[in-house]
Amino acid sequence: MKDVTLTGPFPFSAIVGQEDMKLAMILTAIDPGIGGVLVFGDRGTGKSTAVRGLAALLPPIHAVAGCPVNSAHLGEIPDWAQVNDTAIIEKPTPVIDLPLGATEDRVVGALDIEKALTRGEKAFEPGLLARANRGYLYIDEVNLLEDHLVDLLLDVAQSGRNVVEREGLSIRHAAHFVLVGSGNPEEGELRPQLLDRFGLSVDVTSPKDIDTRIEVIRRRDSYDRDPGGFLTEWRPADLALRAQVVAARDHLGQVAAGEPILRDCAALCLALGADGLRGELTLLRAARALAAFDQDLTVTRDHLRRVAASALRHRLRRDPLDEAGSTTRVTRIVEEVLA
Repeated sequence: MKDVTLTGPFPFSAIVGQEDMKLAMILTAIDPGIGGVLVFGDRGTGKSTAVRGLAALLPPIHAVAGCPVNSAHLGEIPDWAQVNDTAIIEKPTPVIDLPLGATEDRVVGALDIEKALTRGEKAFEPGLLARANRGYLYIDEVNLLEDHLVDLLLDVAQSGRNVVEREGLSIRHAAHFVLVGSGNPEEGELRPQLLDRFGLSVDVTSPKDIDTRIEVIRRRDSYDRDPGGFLTEWRPADLALRAQVVAARDHLGQVAAGEPILRDCAALCLALGADGLRGELTLLRAARALAAFDQDLTVTRDHLRRVAASALRHRLRRDPLDEAGSTTRVTRIVEEVLA
């Protein structure tokens, strides 16, 4: 029997440190409704590595062969799609990169007006959103992306539907994806109203101690020299984490959140001065996903404490009289409210 050498991205389980980032991505894999992840930090801190590693770790999706939007069933195929092979196949969870210079047509798809008017056909060239359906859409340097595209992406991510309208013609297709944005805050910030639309936000930094940096070097060097051997070594850890995520997805609907937890969510957001109710809802969903990950039946204050910073740090109003960073402010308020 011929040996099969494993190939693939750097294993998610082998990423050293960056626990907040890894946990945020795991929670969105358990409950995509949390609303995506925004990762700000230094270059070379494993942001894109984590996205690709998580997608490779997740179980493959079942989709209609040749369907441009990864439809799970024949009845979900859009009427404009030209699909010749209707077999159901397994394929990896999609991870689609959105480059900074992408045009709106490339993102949402292009409608051929001339063919539609002359032949009466819905001639549509699917965009990146179609390919990302049921997977991840990754935007590096999201803070440099044009505001109208960010607005569009966040609207589609929330509705789960992409609508393209030109000259009275309309095309629709499913667009359920986890939006992951990363960037360096020194190169510009996102507008507050856009920050608020991301579910979770994490800050990543380069390791400060020499032993951690050495371990990062050691693992990356091992992967670069022998990818197959390194993937084989870390495969059991990735498979164990996959099983935990799958179990959490199945368990999610059984996790209860009592009245005291709802009161805690509201009290935290009031104390932090968060606008609207998106903060409470995201905090609750993230805490419930974490409880499911832990195989707990109820959300507790400990779950709230563990996700509060990532769910709320990017929703704070700027306080010129408070020099503390957003994470420090959230941590301080959490200790005061949940004492």
